[in-house]
Amino acid sequence: MSAPPPILQVRGLARRFPGAAKPVFSNVGFTIERGEFVCVIGHSGCCKTTILNILAGLDTATDGEVVMDGREVAGPSLDRGVVFQGHALMPWLTVLGNIAFGVRSRWPEWSRARVREHCQKYIDLVHLTGNELKRPSALSGGMKQRVGIARAFAIQPKMLLLDEPFGALDALTRGAIQDELTRICAETHQTVFMITHDVDEAILLADKILLMTNGPEARIAEVVVNTLPAGRSRHDVHHHPHYYLIRNHLVDFLVHRSKLLQEGRSEEAANEDLPRVVRPGLGAEPAPAAGESPLRQVK
Repeated sequence: MSAPPPILQVRGLARRFPGAAKPVFSNVGFTIERGEFVCVIGHSGCCKTTILNILAGLDTATDGEVVMDGREVAGPSLDRGVVFQGHALMPWLTVLGNIAFGVRSRWPEWSRARVREHCQKYIDLVHLTGNELKRPSALSGGMKQRVGIARAFAIQPKMLLLDEPFGALDALTRGAIQDELTRICAETHQTVFMITHDVDEAILLADKILLMTNGPEARIAEVVVNTLPAGRSRHDVHHHPHYYLIRNHLVDFLVHRSKLLQEGRSEEAANEDLPRVVRPGLGAEPAPAAGESPLRQVK
């Protein structure tokens, strides 16, 4: 029996802004399986957010295509929930009202009681019970982000797109919401594409990590498979023998190899049209084209 196709297929994606001599990124391609959590890491300027906006249907690519669940992405859709770094809540609405706005758009035929019951489920899920009637001005930064996460989950999207949603939070709040996100994704089997600059966050959350070279003409150079077991937590993740293998690999890419690849000084990169798939502790091999059979592990 053949494996089901990926829920998301990105092929030959490029974006050139008016007046620019070169595209900010080009030939970007990757796939995401159902229920997979994928993080993308790269320096500022490689336009990670632009890629996320194209996946969300909020921007258009100059070249290439994005196919989600068998349909080309041609605009915004409730099949994709987005959480931005800024909470993007409507200040005149309560916690319940902000979440209900999306729910009513998704299911306009639902009664008020059903909408409220559905919203309450996700308010409880992010531990905001008792804050339903508060407006954003009465909430802390972490609570606002929880509302954004609840709002995105409440429309039951096929994919969740997260643009550095915890970047502005203090370390303790960030850790708490990371734990909540891990728990919710485990319960709902949610598919997630997330931008982050935090290497440790990516190791904690992601099943695989996409590493982008510097722009212009940025591309995905490597797909790093997280070889740590599922169910990891912030308190014990660093005890696993693969933790520092993964972390050192990511940091080395950001500090050294991303610049060499962008400048074309890496002979290894020049001989590879597709990103390598790297399994720290197990090895690496070139990525297959979309639709090819899954990779075997290389020891």
